[in-house]
Amino acid sequence: MIRMLDQRAQLLLKTLIERYIAEGEPVGSRALSKFSGLDLSPATVRNVMADLEELGFIASPHTSAGRVPTPRGYRFFVDTLLTIQQLDRDALDRLEGNLHPDHPQRLLSQASQALADLTRFAGVVAAPRRRSPAFRHIEFLALSEKRVLLIIVAPDGDVQNRILVTDRAYSPAELTMAGNFLNQNCAGLTFDEIRHRVHDELRQLREDMTALMTAALQASDEALSESTESYVISGERRLLDSADLASNMKRLRELFELFESRTLLMQLLDVSTRAQGVQIFIGGESGIAPLDECSVVTAPYEVDGVVVGTVGVIGPTRMAYERVIPIVDITAKLLSSALSQH
Repeated sequence: MIRMLDQRAQLLLKTLIERYIAEGEPVGSRALSKFSGLDLSPATVRNVMADLEELGFIASPHTSAGRVPTPRGYRFFVDTLLTIQQLDRDALDRLEGNLHPDHPQRLLSQASQALADLTRFAGVVAAPRRRSPAFRHIEFLALSEKRVLLIIVAPDGDVQNRILVTDRAYSPAELTMAGNFLNQNCAGLTFDEIRHRVHDELRQLREDMTALMTAALQASDEALSESTESYVISGERRLLDSADLASNMKRLRELFELFESRTLLMQLLDVSTRAQGVQIFIGGESGIAPLDECSVVTAPYEVDGVVVGTVGVIGPTRMAYERVIPIVDITAKLLSSALSQH
């Protein structure tokens, strides 16, 4: 993609995106000529803009002669043209002051609130993934031909029930065998340990038994996860102040419904825990429709060197990436340090 743009086109694209982020108005050729520092006529600038539009980096709103960045333009900008700002001392002091290791139970909410306050967008922190045993005991009972009751005894003795709809009927002997296998091979392990073991050991079993046990483990994970808060979010209402988002109330409602339902957003945050460093999802890159006009900037955090969760910021695609990225990155590092000290 870089080969598509010469240095002049890259500088004009960078200037256009920076002006648009700062002012929120479509950028015209005259403004580009003035702010780019290039000695180009407006006509030459218009030709370069036409090329950028053809490549899908910018678009022309119907109501204006100026141009605005597209998600593809933002992606090129973030990957290639962005100059990250160093976080100023005041912002760093505020972060360090908020993330105090003496109050571990409040650290997640403090981190999400600090992210929201510093960026003026929504701050989110995924709670540490459980590293305790997944379950103490599992049992299957046939309810009808293709419905099985799954009984899960949690490590603390709490009992959860889930109904599994199966592809075929299982005999009582098969259900007993499945329960015995999981109790002998998986009880007392974490879900991460179970996934690795199941991958190797379930291959020894018949395919239809594998499907039953995999469904049981998935249902167990979901059942035991419901009792713990999956993530903390702060500053959602700040998104109402974003002209880019507030102009589309239908999409804004969908966004707030996404925050409440939690499942889809947790999947995105979970992806981020498996990545190195800061991740940026621009528009449709998240694969979550309500975030099509948003960007999500995330970074994983650790406890004692092990990645356990994610911090992030959700805002409009027109955000000051050069400032938001270091805020997210440093918040993740400070949260890691505070949790590891405790």
